[in-house]
Amino acid sequence: MASSSSGSGQVPDRRLSRSQTTGSIGDPVNDSELVPSSLLEIAPILRVANEVEPNNPRVAYLCRFYAYEKANRLDPTSSGRGVRQFKTALRQRLEKESDPSLVGKVRESDARLMKSFYQQYYRDYIQARQNVVDKDDRARLTEAYQTATVLFEVLKAVILTNYSSLEVDREILEKHKKVEEKTKIYLPYNILPLDPGSANQAIMQCPEIKAAVIALRDIRGLPWPQDHIHKADVDLLDWLGVMFGFQKDNVSNQREHLILLLANVHVRKCPKPENQPKLDDSALNDVMKKLFKNYKKWCKYLNRKSSLWLPAVPDEVQQRKLLYMGLYLLIWGEAANLRFMPECLCYIYHHMAFELYEMLAGNVNPVTGEYIKPAYGGDDEAFLKKVVTPIYNTIAREAERSKREKSKHSQWRNYDDLNEYFWSVDCFHLGWPMRPDADFFCHPFDSFAEKNNDDGKKLRADRWIGKVNFVEVRSYWHIFRSFDRMWSFFVLALQAMIILAWNGGSPIDILDLNVFKKVLSIFITAAMIKLGKAVLDIILSWKARRSMSFPVKLRYVLKFAFACIWVIILPITYAYMWDTPNGLSKTIRSWFGNGGSQPSLYLVAVVIYETPDGLAFLLFLCPCLRRFLERSNYRIVRLLMWWSQPHLFVGRGLHESTLSLFMYTMFWVILLFTKFAFSYYIEVKPLVGPTKYIMQNPITTSEWLEFFPRDKNNIGVVIALWAPIVLVYFMDAQIWYAIFSTALGGIYGAYRRLGEIRTLGMLRSRFQSLPSAFNARLVPKENTNSRKKGLRASISRKFAQMPAVDKERQAARFAQMWNKIITSFRKEDLISDREMDLLLVPYCANRDLDLIQWPPFLLASKIPIALDMAKDSNGRDRELRKRLEADNYMFAAVRECYASFKSIIKYLVVGKEETNVINNIFEQVEEHIADNKLITDFNMRALPDLYDHFVKLIKHLMENKEEDRGQVVILFQDMHEVVSKDIMEDLPNILEPSYGNSHTGPGVQGLLFASPGAIRFPVPNTEAWREKIKRLYLLLTVKESAMDVPTNLEARRRISFFSNSLFMDMPDAPEVRNMLSFSVLTPYYNEDVLFTLQNLKEPNEDGVSILFYLQKIYPDEWTNFLQRVDCKTEDELREKSELEEELRLWASHRGQTLSRTVRGMMYYRKALELQAFLDMAEDDDLLEGYRAAELMSEEQSEPERLLWRQCQAIADMKFTYVVSCQQYGIHKRIGDPRAQDILKLMTNYPALRVAYIDEVEEHTEDRKREKFYYSSLAKAAISNADGYEGAVQNLDQVIYRIKLPGPAIIGEGKPENQNHAIIFTRGEGLQTIDMNQDNYMEEALKMRNLLQEFLKEHDGLRYPSILGVREHIFTGSVSSLAWFMSNQETSFVTIGQRVLANPLRVRFHYGHPDVFDRVFHLTRGGVSKASRIINLSEDIFAGFNSTLREGSVTHHEYLQVGKGRDVGLNQISLFEAKIANGNGEQILSRDMYRLGHRFDFFRMLSCYYTTVGFYVSTLATVLTVYVFLYGRLYLELSGLEGGLATGRRFIHNKPLQVALASQSFVQLGFLMALPMMMEIGLERGFRTALSEFVLMQLQLASVFFTFSLGTKTHYFGRTLLHGGAEYRGTGRGFVVFHAKFADNYRLYSRSHFVKGIELLILLIIYQIFGQSYRSTSAYIFITISMWFMVGTWLFAPFLFNPSGFEWQKIVDDWTDWNKWITNRGGIGVSPEKSWESWWDREQEHLKYTGKRGVLLEILLASRFFVYQYGLVYHLNITKKTKSVSVYGASWLVILAVLLVMKTVSVGRRRFSANFQLIFRLFKFLIFVTFVSILITLIALPHMTVLDIVVCILAFMPTGWGLLLIAQACRPIVKWAGLWGSVRALARGYEILMGLILFTPIAFLAWFPFMSEFQTRMLFNQAFSRGLQISRVLGGHKKDRSSRSKE
Repeated sequence: MASSSSGSGQVPDRRLSRSQTTGSIGDPVNDSELVPSSLLEIAPILRVANEVEPNNPRVAYLCRFYAYEKANRLDPTSSGRGVRQFKTALRQRLEKESDPSLVGKVRESDARLMKSFYQQYYRDYIQARQNVVDKDDRARLTEAYQTATVLFEVLKAVILTNYSSLEVDREILEKHKKVEEKTKIYLPYNILPLDPGSANQAIMQCPEIKAAVIALRDIRGLPWPQDHIHKADVDLLDWLGVMFGFQKDNVSNQREHLILLLANVHVRKCPKPENQPKLDDSALNDVMKKLFKNYKKWCKYLNRKSSLWLPAVPDEVQQRKLLYMGLYLLIWGEAANLRFMPECLCYIYHHMAFELYEMLAGNVNPVTGEYIKPAYGGDDEAFLKKVVTPIYNTIAREAERSKREKSKHSQWRNYDDLNEYFWSVDCFHLGWPMRPDADFFCHPFDSFAEKNNDDGKKLRADRWIGKVNFVEVRSYWHIFRSFDRMWSFFVLALQAMIILAWNGGSPIDILDLNVFKKVLSIFITAAMIKLGKAVLDIILSWKARRSMSFPVKLRYVLKFAFACIWVIILPITYAYMWDTPNGLSKTIRSWFGNGGSQPSLYLVAVVIYETPDGLAFLLFLCPCLRRFLERSNYRIVRLLMWWSQPHLFVGRGLHESTLSLFMYTMFWVILLFTKFAFSYYIEVKPLVGPTKYIMQNPITTSEWLEFFPRDKNNIGVVIALWAPIVLVYFMDAQIWYAIFSTALGGIYGAYRRLGEIRTLGMLRSRFQSLPSAFNARLVPKENTNSRKKGLRASISRKFAQMPAVDKERQAARFAQMWNKIITSFRKEDLISDREMDLLLVPYCANRDLDLIQWPPFLLASKIPIALDMAKDSNGRDRELRKRLEADNYMFAAVRECYASFKSIIKYLVVGKEETNVINNIFEQVEEHIADNKLITDFNMRALPDLYDHFVKLIKHLMENKEEDRGQVVILFQDMHEVVSKDIMEDLPNILEPSYGNSHTGPGVQGLLFASPGAIRFPVPNTEAWREKIKRLYLLLTVKESAMDVPTNLEARRRISFFSNSLFMDMPDAPEVRNMLSFSVLTPYYNEDVLFTLQNLKEPNEDGVSILFYLQKIYPDEWTNFLQRVDCKTEDELREKSELEEELRLWASHRGQTLSRTVRGMMYYRKALELQAFLDMAEDDDLLEGYRAAELMSEEQSEPERLLWRQCQAIADMKFTYVVSCQQYGIHKRIGDPRAQDILKLMTNYPALRVAYIDEVEEHTEDRKREKFYYSSLAKAAISNADGYEGAVQNLDQVIYRIKLPGPAIIGEGKPENQNHAIIFTRGEGLQTIDMNQDNYMEEALKMRNLLQEFLKEHDGLRYPSILGVREHIFTGSVSSLAWFMSNQETSFVTIGQRVLANPLRVRFHYGHPDVFDRVFHLTRGGVSKASRIINLSEDIFAGFNSTLREGSVTHHEYLQVGKGRDVGLNQISLFEAKIANGNGEQILSRDMYRLGHRFDFFRMLSCYYTTVGFYVSTLATVLTVYVFLYGRLYLELSGLEGGLATGRRFIHNKPLQVALASQSFVQLGFLMALPMMMEIGLERGFRTALSEFVLMQLQLASVFFTFSLGTKTHYFGRTLLHGGAEYRGTGRGFVVFHAKFADNYRLYSRSHFVKGIELLILLIIYQIFGQSYRSTSAYIFITISMWFMVGTWLFAPFLFNPSGFEWQKIVDDWTDWNKWITNRGGIGVSPEKSWESWWDREQEHLKYTGKRGVLLEILLASRFFVYQYGLVYHLNITKKTKSVSVYGASWLVILAVLLVMKTVSVGRRRFSANFQLIFRLFKFLIFVTFVSILITLIALPHMTVLDIVVCILAFMPTGWGLLLIAQACRPIVKWAGLWGSVRALARGYEILMGLILFTPIAFLAWFPFMSEFQTRMLFNQAFSRGLQISRVLGGHKKDRSSRSKE
């Protein structure tokens, strides 16, 4: 390296060898983080350059120059990504900083400069910090060692240059040797600094940590490799890493993980530390049992012996257990994507643990004669390369296939398939070492070169094992297959009800023998259903036949065979039940002989047939027996259970306790009884009579060419009549579930004491019991007596009163926690300074006051009122006392004010004589109080004068100025005079205790308080004194009522809920040291971290910025924010640049940003620090106040600092927060502002950890450049070293960097992102939090209570594996849509999940506030599933997996977490589309199938109706409308309805009305409104619930829910039919923008507009052709909800679109839409730019759908031909004929029209340029011909206007149907060369649809009130006002600008 000058700013002697590259490169490189991944080695050098630059720019220059030269060595050709640009920019900076005039003059001075700088740095920053205690000092020392290493490297490069004659001094070399040694020791650490120099850190002093560390460092007897060099403090995991080839960072990570896990369990087992720390054996056993429970279960399942062999020598047992646990964690920590395959990890561990056992046993290899060594051990990264990578590559290949086969899950193996391969003993054929040619690694797309070789091996593609155990075939039949018991039950019940209604009509008629025989026919139906299921099982499992075991295949075959036999036997035996058979029975008997009737034969057959179901019912009644049989691995038991269900590793023993079983069984029995009674009497029975009449009276007249001319029973009419009723019959159980679950949820909520405190008034009335509740719930009990449980305890919960001894201590604890909550409110700007003062209680306990000091907001205005009462009491002492005591808070205020007055006066008065006077006065007062003579003897009218003087005195005490001493003396004298002369006028002698002995006369009194030592003023200004004076001042001076404090609604809600929750049932709080440890994990991709100033201030097209929007939505919080930053206006705020960051934070904490989530989650740490302090602090510390501990400084004593460090250490042990910022490394390198914002978060919250996937380009052994992937964990590095000047350098520090086998994201992104980061989490609990969530300080205080739930058996069966908690949706105030969504979501996460958890026992995992049992889930596949597409709703699969693996999911409502939701219609629709897609995929999944079959019948019903059943019912709701209208279309156009209406007995409107009313119930959102109303009623009062419901309807909630119904139906149906599910990013910003018409059209065209127009046409036809024979009222009642649905589906997006009715916007939208629809598509043209590109993308799902999907699409499209078929016979010109030629002629018309369109299209393309005149003439002739034909038809056959309308209604749907079929048959159409014509026809239809939609909107936009109405409806009132003002101002600005131009 070149060397140059000494002194700053001077230049190296050597110019850069390469010339400067010209071009716009941008600013010079100032950031050491913008380093390309291939040059990572130079990043530390650039960091050091930035660090030293403020002190010595020359050294910084030399560092950068050395970095540049090193970059040239690392990548000489600049071939790496971004290297050339980076080096050019760095070279430009170096040239800019160099000085050409100094070239060649100062070579050796650079070396001297570097030497002196190195020595100075070593002295100042290393030697000075050798004995560190604080962890911040340790971090600074670590950084100093790293910096010194870089400086030496640069020094060496300078000295070793060719021009230098200097050498490195021996002194420097010795220092560097020490630095080098220390650098290896002082590595960046996560939580535990395990290096020798950090043993005195607070966390390392914890006995439990010491015990775990000592146990791990017991390496006696381990066989190390011969060439291995031991390092200091080597431990068991180091040995495992060396022997098995694990990565060093993986070893470090899992070492800390294991130590913390053991320490936290150890401290619970041994709460009292011993002198000699030793790891408790029971703690070790507990962790080992939990860690290996799944592994042992797997071994037992496969009949293999576990590899966990323990030695016979007791002293070695603990070491062996630790080795086994360490090995598992190391495997898990490096397994990457294999973590989703827990049994695969079991397989790997099984072999490696056995190798471990053999190594420790000293076994010898029989072949080589050497000691056993691991198959894959020894080499660096051996485990990753030889074990993980081959399996990962298999996963990656299958995932790659999934991208090509988007719809066909059956064509590739997902994570579950690959994992379930290890559920069979065949997995051991894989071998160990694993055979590369094993079937497991084969895939179907291997190259042709792998044909049969000489050994005759099969192609590897032929050996692809395919799907395992289950095939996810895309089919609607999965709805039936997964829940076949439910559908069979409903079908059989319907059959029985129809038979009963047909044969008498009363349920009692079943006692009639003939009716009973007919009802028994349901068993034949059941047999047929079972046959269908057996066939379906075989068809849908066909592609898993290769991997299927023989017993499973045999079971499928036998099931099918027996089903066939029963389908034959049961009808035959049934035929012989009848004496006089008829119909089918007669036919059967004619086949088998007409013998006598034998009823018993059929009954015997039924008994035999039902025997398996009878046994299942008995096992249902005995859940314990069923659980034992299912869990058993005995072969005889397996054989017995084999017929009922295949033996699988999961899904066994899912049965609940007898009590739970009884509860949910009763729920469903009552519900089903109600449903069937309703269905029978309201739906089925009323239809039977009309059906009989229809079938007995055939209609011979027909108005079209009849399909079935020989049908004598009007079967088409019967189908049209019954179809909607049957659909509603199968759907309405969902409605009954909503009703019953709402009622039950309300009862449960009341039982759990929800809503007892919901207003400030209720809080005031209960506040006196709040301290007791605080201490009972949030403070650990020394003697934990068993608490009362049960109904009585829930209804009336009383807390024990505080013992007098502990009252001060407990009051102090209450004060600390309460004040922490209130100050957090202030920091969040929910309350003002004044409100905070009124809400706080004293931190420092005043021992002089023997009373409870309530917050001033309870006591406000009490003293002035009491003064008035005393003044007007007229000597009635007892009456006054009664009046004071009637108001507890007034009495408390009076007592406290008197006690404080007395305390302050006595403290201030120090003169001997004055003290005697004061004491006499107080003695007299207290005597009179005791005798109840205070008012009788004293004159209270002068009390206000005393009050005024004392208030003035308090003001002087608050200011505490020396110059006010004279005023204070006068005030004392005035007060004394008021007391002596006015109040105590009858007792003058009290003035003269000693003065009277020596002085007389009036001058005596003037001497009081005037002498220099008489009073103490100014007062020593302590925190306790200031607090006392301020509080007293508030009590005395606040005259207005504080009834509305706090005024902020969110603050009220939070404080009310928190107070209420303390009276709910929750576990007792343990001490922080003994609580369960936990982590929080948040996945983050690229959402907002912090809003930028530009984002906040940039207005949208309406002139509304985000900041303006927030100011209007949160006006009080904005005011509080300005007060907090000491600004009066926004302009003043903007002038202070230092407050920009505060402004960004204020806005970001009101959006859905990462910073809001991080702030919320870090409250956990603050809460733990506070609680740890309260647990450990002595009485004096407590009474002194926690704020002193929180604000530790250098001046405070060492014991205080030690206590604070211990609190932090315990918080570190118990809590970890990891944000998985997947692309943080990439963002950092490209300079993305989000990376800087994330770094700010790490700096602000030092305990925050960021995990990310680092993509690095590295050279391989053959010098090729290859991309490698690392899972990295970073924290904030200590900023600029002490003493440096200049800007603080925010840097991160990589703690762990674990290499991955390839890209981490190969499945669904979010679960993969969670999976890579989960290895960095710690503890026994793991809370999964999404980045749109928030947390609150007061809720964080209850976390240790919640974690105790893991230690409780729920229902006496299982410990919970997932703890569910409730959410509060905080986005409800943004808009009306957000409010609807908020209420809907709130009801789901509260009352919905309350019922799911108990009594239904089917709560799963629905999102991210739930807390997972971390150890349970890390051994069972993680906290989500990640297979592409099938696991789109990844969250719920974690719940499925947990339940199937015998976990238990509970729900707890005493703790809540904030959550944001989508706030605009388009956002909400995208979200609901994603959820509907996810549910469509769930139906196909193996998890849903297994739950449907492994749950008992009633729990299966719960599972269905609370998951996919809701979406199936939603689909059925819309299908009901379609079926009804198409049935009416058939009846109207065929003329059958007209014929039937003339019959006298045809009355069938009632059941139809009921059916469609049920449909409307779902459509209008009442299904969701019921639980919503109940929950609001419970928590906020039923009057509020009713008013909110009315308000929601006025704000068009029904429109929103009806529109939402269409979204769910479309995406759910399409997913089931064709696939195409995908993650849809909704965006989480504020919706204050106008969506263009084209955007809405693209989003809703297929889901709503097309379907809406189809229903519109159906309703118009029903209106035209059915008028003459129906009543208007019936028509309106039946069709009104359908007209509402049509209007909603067509126009809701525009109604809910901000500024949707502004004329200028309308004009712009039309221009934009025209441009979009006419633009040509092509490669690279996005769907947003061109209609053609969008149209192609909309058909993408048809590319992957398969033949079944294409056929179904064609079948569904054929419904559009019905219109033409029916309507052509209803034209005026065709009424007299019903010939088929009419229909044929109609097709000729269509062909003619299409031919003319094609001709015009071809002509325009070929002739419009050269033969323009001829072409225009040709078009004119076509037009004339069309008009002539039309006139002829009107004139001759008398065609009417109605005929023209009917023709349009007939032919337009036909064209659309042809389009749909052409799209489905795209390859054939393209081959025929007609695709261009299809596209042109499609464009025409789209234009027509656009016109239909746009015309009404444009018309309404003419009326100004529409825009006003829409704004008021969409946004709250404050924003509506603000928006109008903004527009007006904007208009004025435009006017001014236009005038100035003129």
